[in-house]
Amino acid sequence: MSLSALLAAAPSPEPGGSLDEAAKQAGDAAGWVEENWSTWLNTGLRIVLIAAVAIVLRHLVRRALSKFIERMNRSAQAVQGTALGSLLVNAERRRQRSEAIGSVLRSVASFLILGTAALMILGAFQINLAPLLASAGVAGVALGFGARNLVTDFLSGVFMILEDQYGVGDQIDAGVASGEVIEVGLRVTKLRGENGAIWYVRNGEVKRIGNLSQGWSTAGVDVQVRPTEDLEKIRAVITEAAQEMAKEDPWTERLWGPVEILGLDTVLLDSMTVRVSAKTMPGQAAAVERELRWRIKVALDAAGISMVTGAPEEAAEGADPTAGMAAPSAYASATSPQSLATTPIPPSTTK
Repeated sequence: MSLSALLAAAPSPEPGGSLDEAAKQAGDAAGWVEENWSTWLNTGLRIVLIAAVAIVLRHLVRRALSKFIERMNRSAQAVQGTALGSLLVNAERRRQRSEAIGSVLRSVASFLILGTAALMILGAFQINLAPLLASAGVAGVALGFGARNLVTDFLSGVFMILEDQYGVGDQIDAGVASGEVIEVGLRVTKLRGENGAIWYVRNGEVKRIGNLSQGWSTAGVDVQVRPTEDLEKIRAVITEAAQEMAKEDPWTERLWGPVEILGLDTVLLDSMTVRVSAKTMPGQAAAVERELRWRIKVALDAAGISMVTGAPEEAAEGADPTAGMAAPSAYASATSPQSLATTPIPPSTTK
């Protein structure tokens, strides 16, 4: 059978049937769209509304936090250079602390707002959030175990800044290192040691902190004199020197109270120690001690009161000059039994 015969025998497609089928499919699609367009529109508007509210809320919160930080910095600059400012923390410390707190608060606010918006958008798509939340929980636990040191350092730094345990310019003893704080971070604190070395201390490693620059400091001076000196005269001389020091600048601001003579600290055969103490500004104890020790020494010398320096005293007259000499050795004499016992035996000449 030829190809022409097969084509002639095949039934010809009815144009009316194909048009009816296409029209039916188009009608079904139009009906499906008509039935679901309201749902799509509702979902789209909900997503747009959630995103718009999240963006606006994030902007307002970050702006409010920035204004709050700027207000804190302006208040710190207003008292800088005044008598009140000298009693408060310095402006640089307040600026760094406020900037760190603001950075943490802005990051936390952005994470909460955007994270909540993302979950609400996924919920608008009718997506089951239970597996996603479970996976996020498992990932968070794994990250916590893997980077626990980093998380510990970060949380410790946040609480140190919020509680104002120390700041820039403070003299602290962190256990693992001590010195002046030159930078406070959320993970690492930088200290300048006494020899100029910079110590990088992880906040999570700090178990205890001794801040020497907050509140007030105590300057203590020990005055050693001979036990034969008049104590009342010593008290009068030290009191006069301390009063003159308290009237002069800059010691009138660094001394926060009168210099007190606490009394005798120790009494020995060759010396006695008078303890002198004073309350000073934070971080000024060493300078006050040096100046107070200088003035007391000058005042005692002018009053004819000699101080004990700790140097060995000269030998008393009439003492035996050989008292400090060691006893002679038994081997120093050639006729002593010890020397004879150690004499070598001469070789025998007999054959």
